[in-house]
Amino acid sequence: MKTIGISANILTDQAGMFPGYKRCYVNQDYIRSIVKQGAVPMVIPITDNDDIIEAQIRQVDALLLSGGQDVSPQLYNEDPQDKLGETLLARDEFDFKLIEKAKERFIPILGICRGAQVLNVFHGGSLFQDTSYRQIQSLRHWQPTNPTEKTHEIRVFPNTRLSALFPEGRFYVNSFHHQVVNQLAEGFRVMAQSNDGVIEAFESESYPYMVGIQWHPEMLWHENSMDALFKDFVDQIERR
Repeated sequence: MKTIGISANILTDQAGMFPGYKRCYVNQDYIRSIVKQGAVPMVIPITDNDDIIEAQIRQVDALLLSGGQDVSPQLYNEDPQDKLGETLLARDEFDFKLIEKAKERFIPILGICRGAQVLNVFHGGSLFQDTSYRQIQSLRHWQPTNPTEKTHEIRVFPNTRLSALFPEGRFYVNSFHHQVVNQLAEGFRVMAQSNDGVIEAFESESYPYMVGIQWHPEMLWHENSMDALFKDFVDQIERR
């Protein structure tokens, strides 16, 4: 069976028996989305040991970069601005190494929300540290409702991987982010935008499969609307 590595996050307990205790975790929705496609999910815990990271990547057939904290602005040569959220440089550096090692093996890479932003920054792109720093009015990209509620529309560009998966061309998505792509890295092309011009999906123009998705398709695992996206990701393993 195919094994999908899912990058982990670190959760710090705020209360309970061990305040300050750090835990390795991945939201269960990522697990369910991969299992639904008949693949084996494997959580990849954060480490700074290069040899361990290389060994971790050797165990998987594809890499999924999960969501989480804001990306540290120092990685795209900016100082922190007032509306920057919580960052975790150790995770940023770990994700960078995962991408590096995954590219060496040419395995499929899918980045979701923060994962998409990390992909962009790794390749030389930049972010708006908050949607309010854009020069035009932004939609509400941090929805206050439940995770499966789809609150804004995206427009899929023709002749892209996403247009083949979603031929209807427009659909609504769930959205939980306040950072967005500013400068898209060289070598990527936009696959979808929201109606305020925010980049919602992009793909590599040269790497076999490297995709960034800004919304949270994994949270919709219980329905069929995002099955095509995850099936396409898993199917890339056999096409390498």
